[in-house]
Amino acid sequence: MTAIDRARTVAVVGTGTMGQGIAQVALLAGHPVRLYDAGPGRAREAAATVGARLDRLVEKGRLGREDAAGARARLHTADDLAELADAAIVVEAIVEHLPVKQQLFTALEEVVAEDCLLATNTSSLSVTAVAGPLKNPGRFVGMHFFNPAPLLPLVEVVSGFATDETSATRAWETAAAWGKTPVRCADTPGFIVNRIARPFYAEAFAVYEEQGADPATIDAVLRESGGFKMGPFELTDLIGQDVNEAVSRSVWESFFQSPKFVPSLAQRRLVESGRLGRKSGHGWFPYADAGASKPAPRTAGPQDAPEAVTVVGDLGHAAALVAMMEEAGIAVERVEAGGPYIELPGEGQLVPADGRTSVEYADVVYFDLALDYRGATRIALSASEDTSARAVEEATGLFQKLGKDVSVIGDVPGMIVARTVAMLIDLAADAVARGVASPGDIDTAMRLGVNYPLGPVEWSAALGQDWAYDLLKNLHECCPTGRYAPSLALHRQAFAAKEEGA
Repeated sequence: MTAIDRARTVAVVGTGTMGQGIAQVALLAGHPVRLYDAGPGRAREAAATVGARLDRLVEKGRLGREDAAGARARLHTADDLAELADAAIVVEAIVEHLPVKQQLFTALEEVVAEDCLLATNTSSLSVTAVAGPLKNPGRFVGMHFFNPAPLLPLVEVVSGFATDETSATRAWETAAAWGKTPVRCADTPGFIVNRIARPFYAEAFAVYEEQGADPATIDAVLRESGGFKMGPFELTDLIGQDVNEAVSRSVWESFFQSPKFVPSLAQRRLVESGRLGRKSGHGWFPYADAGASKPAPRTAGPQDAPEAVTVVGDLGHAAALVAMMEEAGIAVERVEAGGPYIELPGEGQLVPADGRTSVEYADVVYFDLALDYRGATRIALSASEDTSARAVEEATGLFQKLGKDVSVIGDVPGMIVARTVAMLIDLAADAVARGVASPGDIDTAMRLGVNYPLGPVEWSAALGQDWAYDLLKNLHECCPTGRYAPSLALHRQAFAAKEEGA
């Protein structure tokens, strides 16, 4: 183990919410902690706040009184950077401004010992760039904690271009010794979580901009069918539209305005209007009026279920629907060749989302991806203006018979959950291929950092290694902007899967 010894001092520079949280984590891991802030009196105020948090933990029975007293005794403040000379690690959590961070670490390098690890908690700046002016950038790493640091387990340990392997390992093992779940990644825009999570927001906003569905319906589908804890509209209202949009714009610009990361114009207008979410009283949804109710998702009225259907081909990830229909009393005839689709009595076809649109076919209704078709409580259907009313009604009645709420949306290629998951899988595959992080670390980061029901690599394995490629290839044909063009990594993955299945 190369984790920093608990007897050694941890210095935290910057005493805002994140700095206080990191200090609390190190304190409860047993380290002496020294707080420094350039603002007069702020370090002492922060120390008092951390002490009060320890007291609350005691009151809630989560921390013993002796442990709290010991932690408080190990907490110190510094009025000058020179007082951090004995630190074994300095974690910086100051303003996200590159010259300011560079100036701080250049000064720290003159103060701390040669074996002191220097770490930045930046979430948006290049770790390599922050370390650029240093004499010894090899000991510099990113340690990106998630807010609130005492509660959220994930820490992204980021290696800059010049970071020594021993420094990255020491930071990883130190975070693990502090009770966190560290993941390792290369210095790339957004690191793991903020890079790969962009489609969760971007695809939802795109469906809205395409007039496919309203925010409340999109959120409900992603929660109740996709298994996500929150929808992107309610989540960005909680985060702050300005904050989320700034991250999206930063990642897009850092990737030289790649179409994969194009920000949302609708979100830009929301920020320009001052509707920043909960903190401003209005975002995608209203919050100022305590009695205001959140808009309800669009839910179809009751329809009669078909008495019998024909399942053509292998429904793949939706195969559970066959047994569910039979259990619900719907007679199912099977035809192995062709498909995949469910033929309805009126000769309409109910097809799993595949990146195409209903307008391309005679009488097709698409149904969206579900994390678990048995557990899902809502399913989205899409149809074009030319799709017969009977096909939509029969498809709606079928899923209602299976106990699902049904949201009928516009003719959106790839629907909502399916296109979101396909894009997550694509960005994850690309990140692995480029050496950003391992598949396991990517899945861990997405589950712990943003609470996804599955990591994208796990999702790909569950859906089939060529599922996302096929869907995105079709989507790219519908929308040839480059946004949905499958990555080379996904192409190779799909080709290998097809060769194996041949």
